[in-house]
Amino acid sequence: MPFENLIGNEKVKNILKNSIQTNNLLHSYLFVGIDGIGKSLFAKEFAHMILCSSNQEKPCATCKSCLEFQGGSHPDFLQIEPEDGKTIKIEQIRYLQEKIAEKPVTSEKKVYIIRNSDKMTREAANGLLKTLEEPPNYAVLILLTENESKLLTTIKSRCTKIAFQALSEEEIKTYLQNQSEEKSFQMTSNMVKQCQGSIGRAIKIVEEQETYNQVEKIISNIKKENITQIWKDAEILYQAKEKIMDLLDYMNVVFFEKLREEQDIRYTKAVDIIEETKKRITDNSNYDMSIDNLLLRIWEQFA
Repeated sequence: MPFENLIGNEKVKNILKNSIQTNNLLHSYLFVGIDGIGKSLFAKEFAHMILCSSNQEKPCATCKSCLEFQGGSHPDFLQIEPEDGKTIKIEQIRYLQEKIAEKPVTSEKKVYIIRNSDKMTREAANGLLKTLEEPPNYAVLILLTENESKLLTTIKSRCTKIAFQALSEEEIKTYLQNQSEEKSFQMTSNMVKQCQGSIGRAIKIVEEQETYNQVEKIISNIKKENITQIWKDAEILYQAKEKIMDLLDYMNVVFFEKLREEQDIRYTKAVDIIEETKKRITDNSNYDMSIDNLLLRIWEQFA
């Protein structure tokens, strides 16, 4: 996916394209930004450009290197991520080190992307540090993270940081409009705010927009219905244990918007109740009772 087709972060695009055009590639980069902002897409396209063998515009999409890359079989490209969803282990870094010691096969460079690099074990991080200290002149490593504070300072000091900015609400809307031919993307302004500048979050919300619509309906009816009906209408919250934090965050977004529109202090109190509920759930309190209490206390504010 060419940079031109990626939404937002124009400054990053210019930096990366300029490094290709001026042949001023560095050995290691650290892409930093919130989850779902497009770091992986940018990193993969940057790798595609680096590996392209064309002397013209990169990537050309027609050279042997581009065809192998697009087919997912490029011998000079490797992507690493937590194999169990939790950590990157030393065995994965050792495999990277074995591959990086081999000279390029198709391209002049070899590119390695490490997603969620902050999830490396201590042993894995120390192993990678050795590679970062003395990388082969043909190697380019790209580390991705949304939490750079969890990376070793010695690793960060050996990488050039590329900071990704959250996308604007207009950029999120543009992305969704561009996808509208393939899928029906319909989001309220509150849902766009919930994205917090992340396309990844936007995609998740669109996939579950009926759930988010139901949450808005619960809040809209909080002044109209009795508590028994509210509990009944909120069945979606009781069933959504795995994603409840996202839904509670969304309730905050809706209440903050109502506060802005109506200047009613009760909406601020509702947000406080939601934050207390989040803490209670995090502390492993009884889940159903926590939701019962949440809805009752908010309803009492408006009864």
